[in-house]
Amino acid sequence: MDLIPMGGYWRDLPIEIQKEYMGGSFKLEGGKTGMARRLSLNEPSLTLTCAPAQKQTERCHPTETRPLTVREYARIQTFPDDWEFIGTLGSRYKQIGNAVPVNLSYAIGRSLIRLFNDIERI
Repeated sequence: MDLIPMGGYWRDLPIEIQKEYMGGSFKLEGGKTGMARRLSLNEPSLTLTCAPAQKQTERCHPTETRPLTVREYARIQTFPDDWEFIGTLGSRYKQIGNAVPVNLSYAIGRSLIRLFNDIERI
């Protein structure tokens, strides 16, 4: 992961390291773009998965070679900093990965309220 640039993924590695990292998957068709991904500070976040540190769904911090923390995951999904997630580490990642971003939920709710108010006026 040290060799993957910000916003990059396994195809940014030297070819011999790609082959070693991907093993038998290297020769298979398909993008396999979820593997060995490093987030970018200048791009929207990748989709958050329920398991950020597994080979098929890796999400690496943009500037440090490590998975995102639960709190970093939660911030991307726009959870307030005081929101508490309970359970095992895996359970907390799963709760966040399965969630609709808080700000998106808010925007949809506000749109529905406007729509219902407009319907009532007709």
